[in-house]
Amino acid sequence: MASKSSSTFSVLGSDLAIKGDIQASADLHIDGSVEGDIACACLVQGETSSVTGAVKAESARLAGTVNGSITARELVILKTAKITGDVFYDALTIEQGAQVEGRFAHRDARKSASAAATQPVKSEIPVAN
Repeated sequence: MASKSSSTFSVLGSDLAIKGDIQASADLHIDGSVEGDIACACLVQGETSSVTGAVKAESARLAGTVNGSITARELVILKTAKITGDVFYDALTIEQGAQVEGRFAHRDARKSASAAATQPVKSEIPVAN
């Protein structure tokens, strides 16, 4: 059994199609297709890969197709990537030629927006005397 301190990774080959969520404590390299949410430490997506579902990772390097939201601390979108969905990030790099349909939001902005949404709104209406 590998210890958490050792560097481990999992590879999903181009001939592999998965329907279901994936959760990995290790790094993940995907060349096949995934229909489900992915949560991992580091995601590397190959050019021929497709993901339909949400992606959550500390770092992600995307080169294939993603249909779903992406949340990553460090995100690199390569020129071959085609992304449809909202993107939440701390650090972002996009190569020229990448295609993204969706909104970009810094993760701090997302946190402050959700915090503001949970606080009661106090409206003050000026009263004429």
